[in-house]
Amino acid sequence: MDAFDVVKMPIISEKTMKLIEEENKLVFYIDKKATKADVKNAIKELFNAEVKDLNTLITPKGQKKVYVKLKDEYDAGEIAANLGIY
Repeated sequence: MDAFDVVKMPIISEKTMKLIEEENKLVFYIDKKATKADVKNAIKELFNAEVKDLNTLITPKGQKKVYVKLKDEYDAGEIAANLGIY
């Protein structure tokens, strides 16, 4: 899958802002067919950042969501600022 097809859009809320600041995590809506490996590759390609851990889930509305924890040497706040959400 193409990286732009995998990651649909970032999720912006008070909770996600807190995750960015305190846990170095980003939250995105992703394609329902995307695997965890697809997401890791997309994050590396789009943001030049290494993924430490990620969790996926399907929301009650049927959208697939991913919580991406970045490795310590990468800053989620910097990536969020580049996306214009922080």
